[in-house]
Amino acid sequence: MEKNLTALKQEAPTDARQVRSRKALNAALLDLLAQRTFDELTIREITARANTGYATFFRHFSTKEALLSDLVVDPIDELLTRTLALLDKPGTSDGPNVRELCAWVAGDRAFWAPLLTGGAAGLVRSEFLRQARERAAAGHGLHREDIWLPADLALVHGVSSVIGVLTWWLRQGEDGSLEQVVMILERMVIAPITQDAAVATTLS
Repeated sequence: MEKNLTALKQEAPTDARQVRSRKALNAALLDLLAQRTFDELTIREITARANTGYATFFRHFSTKEALLSDLVVDPIDELLTRTLALLDKPGTSDGPNVRELCAWVAGDRAFWAPLLTGGAAGLVRSEFLRQARERAAAGHGLHREDIWLPADLALVHGVSSVIGVLTWWLRQGEDGSLEQVVMILERMVIAPITQDAAVATTLS
């Protein structure tokens, strides 16, 4: 059964000490995900890495999945929003562009690389797609006027492909250039989904 990480999200603490503890737990999980799979990790390992008490963990979260939710749900929502805006209005003068999306991810590579390529990559990718499907079902997906490609399919395919390319790019480390990933996304993902007029002409 697909996990709904959003449903596990806890309210943010307001007490300064609780904020510090939660940040430490998040940082510890992110660090460990670069080394081990999520299923292999134990709460004791996470608290040891965070230098917090075992009991402290349970003042914040009931499970390690709830901690993962706290780490990833908001960033996933932000990246998904940016991706959908790109798929909706690519290359317009006042809209987003592929370079901006890639530069935004590159600006926080230390965060995104462990998430998309590390030990919870499968769960993170599933949460991206779950949120995308949820938006499509609620009518908050792509706004399409053509009839050849259903909007919900365009949304899920577009999001999956963008995440797939970004994951590949982050795995390249310093060898993966911004220029290369921008070109790949534009040609392989964005253009086929958004160039409706060209497709319609080709098919007619």
